Amino acid sequence: MHTYDAPSNALENKVILVTGAGDGIGRVAAINYAKHGATVILLGKTTSKLEAVYDEIVAAGYPQPAIVPLDLKGATKQHYRDLAATIEQQFGKLDGLLNNASILGTMGPLEHFCVSTFENVMKVNVTGQAMITRFLFPLLRKAPKASIIFTSSGVGRQGREFWGAYAISKFATEGMMQTWAAEVGKTDIRVNCINPGATRTSMRATAFPGEDADRLKTAEDLMPTYLYLMSDDSADVNGQSIDAQPK
Repeated sequence: MHTYDAPSNALENKVILVTGAGDGIGRVAAINYAKHGATVILLGKTTSKLEAVYDEIVAAGYPQPAIVPLDLKGATKQHYRDLAATIEQQFGKLDGLLNNASILGTMGPLEHFCVSTFENVMKVNVTGQAMITRFLFPLLRKAPKASIIFTSSGVGRQGREFWGAYAISKFATEGMMQTWAAEVGKTDIRVNCINPGATRTSMRATAFPGEDADRLKTAEDLMPTYLYLMSDDSADVNGQSIDAQPK
């Protein structure tokens, strides 16, 4: 899957929602999904960034996307209900959900963590992803072969000092994926995780300010894995936590 060469029409007629679509991996995934035929729903907290991605997709001649400005940190149950209702009204189904949006919070020893920062990280990285998946699940059931992808991290598999709330949130993400995957069983929905690994993003730069970013893979380099798990070629893959940069 890491060398997957997606056909140009691999995602044709699919409707795919990407959270955190305004920047980083989410932006690149959204553009690549559109490039391969999908109608992409761009969800993020900064409208101007979403509009820039929208313009890029339209200028390239790909299917016209939709924009949903929503900050997962402040989102309520009603926001998710309204999102599901809008998608159902406009598209009737949802073929894919990439839960990509995450925040890093503050790095430091757990004994000194800031309670409000901890709560914000959990709201975006865990609660927000659980809520959006829960409320969009009926629409995913209406698709013939739906795919849900959560975004994991190496620090969500092996605890590492000073990663605090972010690491804990990614352990929760791994557990959430496994639980969803067990519950979908032999239905036409599959649920997996991608661990992007060290990638040239703004979050990575914040966590490792002294690192030479030119030595890192770009988000574009990771797209074979993101395209594979969203395409029907991965229809039998469920409950897996996959490294986009295998060692």
